[in-house]
Amino acid sequence: MKRTENILLRIDKLTVLLFLVMVVLGWLNIYAAVYNEEHKGIMDLSQRYGKQFVWILAAIIIAVFVVIIDNRFYFFFGYFIYGGSIILLILVLILGREINGARSWFEFGSLNLQPSEFAKIGTAIAIARYLNSRGQELTKFKNLLQVSCIILIPSLLVAVQPDMGSVMIYLGFFMVLFREGLSPYIFISGLLAVFLFFIALLFNNLYVTLIMIVVAILFAWFATRKWKLCLTGLTIFIIITTTLYVINHYVLKSIGNELIIMLSLILSGIAFAWYIYRQKAYSILIIYLFLMGSITYINTVEYTFNNILEPHQKDRISILLGLKSDPFRTGYNVNQSIISIGSGGFTGKGFLQGTQTKFKFVPKQSSDFIFCTVGEEWGFIGSVVVIVLYLSLLLRLVFLAERQRSSFSRIYGYGVISVFLMHFFINIGMSVGIVPVIGIPLPFFSYGGSSLWGFTILLFIFLRLDASRTEYLV
Repeated sequence: MKRTENILLRIDKLTVLLFLVMVVLGWLNIYAAVYNEEHKGIMDLSQRYGKQFVWILAAIIIAVFVVIIDNRFYFFFGYFIYGGSIILLILVLILGREINGARSWFEFGSLNLQPSEFAKIGTAIAIARYLNSRGQELTKFKNLLQVSCIILIPSLLVAVQPDMGSVMIYLGFFMVLFREGLSPYIFISGLLAVFLFFIALLFNNLYVTLIMIVVAILFAWFATRKWKLCLTGLTIFIIITTTLYVINHYVLKSIGNELIIMLSLILSGIAFAWYIYRQKAYSILIIYLFLMGSITYINTVEYTFNNILEPHQKDRISILLGLKSDPFRTGYNVNQSIISIGSGGFTGKGFLQGTQTKFKFVPKQSSDFIFCTVGEEWGFIGSVVVIVLYLSLLLRLVFLAERQRSSFSRIYGYGVISVFLMHFFINIGMSVGIVPVIGIPLPFFSYGGSSLWGFTILLFIFLRLDASRTEYLV
């Protein structure tokens, strides 16, 4: 009993306070979002706000239970927890209930549970367990491949449901790897892939390709400081391209301009192969391979967009990029959310006074679009307060993670940070129209038992590990 009391006293009180404040504010905003004149009682169990209150009480009980469990349990049974979560993700595909086109839920009477919310916990623990045992040697390809599989297995199972929003959250776990020694170039490559995806949709591939070639030549000059070398390479490329274009125009008449440029780059690379080998110009080789990979990638974007993405996903991306306008169908939610937030002005309309909220203009306003309720009723000030609360929580978790003596605890802590950061950025980004709508909750604010319990367990496992940070886990 004494040990339990000591653990409860050592729990980081500031983080617990932030958790409680956000949960209470979330509950009040859910009440405002689905307020019913005939059911004014905030604890009316027939309404969403009444059910959320029950789930909040259950979450607090779960948090206490998570804290009193020995911290070594999470370390030694990490792979079993991960394995159990994978089994649940498989079972939900077979036995789960389909809601809004996704088979993501187990139904137990009036209670629905979403295993993907809890599988984030198992994934974070498994990553921490694996990297702890491998001494953070992410420079080795074998280790990087294995830890990537830990992340990708649940990601693929969730994608099959399909729930692409949750897939994005799982991919966020790769951020943990950069803290543990993964090359930042991989992270930059990932950001560049996203950037090029959107650029390829907005502009003609031929123009994008030519710009990338110019940028590659500038990078080559920056790496070597040899103008003559860069001009020689450019001259060779122009001569080969011109020759192939003339042959195609007068003889073949069947090769597209993109293919001509690709062939020209390949032949130019062959022409420079001997120089690269003799001078050991590895920087030139890396730039060349990166250029070839990027051009190949942008020429696959159109096929991916048209043949792999679901119609509603294509519509949301097209609306985000301004390629399509559909304010009354696909773009309706975002437009109404932006109107709601904008109508709140600086100080907001007041609690329960939101007209957009009151007349249900925004679908899923108590879950995916809960932030627009904050914006309308509490205004710019209230929105800033919510954002500051999340930033405070994230910064506090970074501080806690960095003070851990155990690498397992630190890595798990960054796993928690990655989940909250992705949810926070994407959910609020959806509400203000800077991120495609992919349907993920705002932690501790959005309506839902599965998400609230999942976030609570995720957070309080870390607080339990932090409470015993002076102990080494081996």
